[in-house]
Amino acid sequence: MDLLNTLVDKGLRRELPTREEALAVLATPDDELLDVVAAAGKVRRQWFGRRVKLNYLVNLKSGLCPEDCSYCSQRLGSKAEILKYTWLKPDEASKAAAAGVAGGAKRVCLVASGRGPTDRDVDRVSQTIEAIKEQNEGVEVCACLGLLSDGQADRLRSAGADAYNHNLNTSEGTYGDITTTHTYADRVETVHQAQAAGLSACSGLIAGMGESDSDLVDVVFALRELDPDSVPVNFLIPFEGTPLAKEWNLTPQRCLRILAMVRFVCPDVEVRLAGGREVHLRSMQPLALHLVNSIFLGDYLTSEGQAGQTDLDMIADAGFEVEGAGTTTLPGHRADAGGGCGSHSGGCAPCGDGPEAEAAPTEAAADRTARTDLVAVRRRGAGTDLAPNA
Repeated sequence: MDLLNTLVDKGLRRELPTREEALAVLATPDDELLDVVAAAGKVRRQWFGRRVKLNYLVNLKSGLCPEDCSYCSQRLGSKAEILKYTWLKPDEASKAAAAGVAGGAKRVCLVASGRGPTDRDVDRVSQTIEAIKEQNEGVEVCACLGLLSDGQADRLRSAGADAYNHNLNTSEGTYGDITTTHTYADRVETVHQAQAAGLSACSGLIAGMGESDSDLVDVVFALRELDPDSVPVNFLIPFEGTPLAKEWNLTPQRCLRILAMVRFVCPDVEVRLAGGREVHLRSMQPLALHLVNSIFLGDYLTSEGQAGQTDLDMIADAGFEVEGAGTTTLPGHRADAGGGCGSHSGGCAPCGDGPEAEAAPTEAAADRTARTDLVAVRRRGAGTDLAPNA
């Protein structure tokens, strides 16, 4: 297929596709899905070989968030029956992190619900980072604490944080439909603050919220321009008790096309398969490893993932290998330059105009793929007396 050959060539040169090309990937029929996966897999192997980086989430503070993000089980007004607890002590968080590291995780992601940290919160997280680093030599630590105030990114960096996560989640044009208590621009500014402090920026998206193909391309092109080192791709987990509980818009094939589009747009970036993979990709998860080079191990913030050993078996059975602590994740040109998308020409700005946005799937179509039985609220690990499943 001429489209896929063109996209592979551009990916190997780190050249940005056009919007039309990105949209065309999302529009490919199921009969051509394996061709799409194979093409994007060539780009993935060029920059990351067959390595898979493992990341482990520690939910430092769960629930009771004052923000109204429609997708989130921890949001203001959420009726989802999730775990709710206040800040873990540094030793509790370090113990939780150690379970993930023992399971093979190279990076620990420390997440706390809320609009953003107070200075006291930053002190608390700094102590946690120091405790984790002291007990786990060589581990990377990424903080995800919400919107940052001036100077907080520098303080996290001084405490030993390696990265900061703050996702764009959806396109600027549809952001107000998802969240009203802060803006898209607020999120962009926090990523810029992390980058300015020397932290590796991590910013991604959530697919499956009823957005159009054009919305997906918009947010991925915006991420390319924002220039993070890692791009997590989440698939909406429609929690009962949240406004998006009935948004079952994804199929395994759709998820794979989205991941392929992200890989073509950000060819040399750490693309991470994040929340919702078990719910929406299901038995086709191993195919996604040909597109992404990073996954989360075990459970998520408020939902359960598959067992950590199952993740490890899946990676091995698919012919991939877990990335070791002594291996640099990013390709040399990105690591040497301190990160960045690395466009071959023309910068990172989007180009071209896409077709009119198509309508979101109808409710009837969504109902046919709803698998509510696969959404399991996390009841183990951090904040509980039960062992994690890493």
